[in-house]
Amino acid sequence: MPRLPRLAPIGVPQHLIQRGNNHQSCFYSKKDFAAYAHWLHEAADKNKVHIHAWVFMDNHVHLLATPNRVNAISKMMQSLGRQYVQYFNYTHKRSGTLWEGRYKSCLIDSENYLLACYRYIELNPVRANIVSHPARYYWSSFATNALGKDSALCSPHPVYLSLGIDKDKRLKAYQKLFNADLENDFIRDIRATTNRGLIVGSEQFKDEIENMLHYSVRANPVGRPKKTKFTLTPILYPL
Repeated sequence: MPRLPRLAPIGVPQHLIQRGNNHQSCFYSKKDFAAYAHWLHEAADKNKVHIHAWVFMDNHVHLLATPNRVNAISKMMQSLGRQYVQYFNYTHKRSGTLWEGRYKSCLIDSENYLLACYRYIELNPVRANIVSHPARYYWSSFATNALGKDSALCSPHPVYLSLGIDKDKRLKAYQKLFNADLENDFIRDIRATTNRGLIVGSEQFKDEIENMLHYSVRANPVGRPKKTKFTLTPILYPL
């Protein structure tokens, strides 16, 4: 079965996740995390991708990024993967694949869900019971987005910048977002849509993306189809 095309329009933010093969660790040391961050920054800059939020876990990575030219994120991830796997295999005297196939991704409706995606990413170590608060986890963007730590990797999204008229007000407004828990429905939705390469967004946003790409971005119903004399259409079809 051929691979479905990625949804990757220019200027639309994406949530990305890449896992270690068979859920194995892809970082063994602080040096590994730092090397990954270095090549991510290099690949993002080269391919004109803005990185807004991130978290590097032992066996997977989450990113929130916006491409600014065609195929920018795919090229960024290819370059990053090639550099990091070569480094990792050489450093740890191993061979073979490191990642679990292609990275997963979904489009994010920036008007309604972008800040929730920021929080979903930076709260990952808390959900995993590694730390009690995102500020306690070093390898994430929380220190930059919430505490003002300088980072060459981070490119603030306009929605983030709209939180306040200056840096201090933005930081305080962003910190307040973490006083409330993320809704379970959003957590389920972003996991499902990322795995299936779809969209987290309003119906209006999905309509806009469909008009832009000229094919459907709605998911088929999950489970065994009901009996009908008509054939269900696939996920992607010409408009």
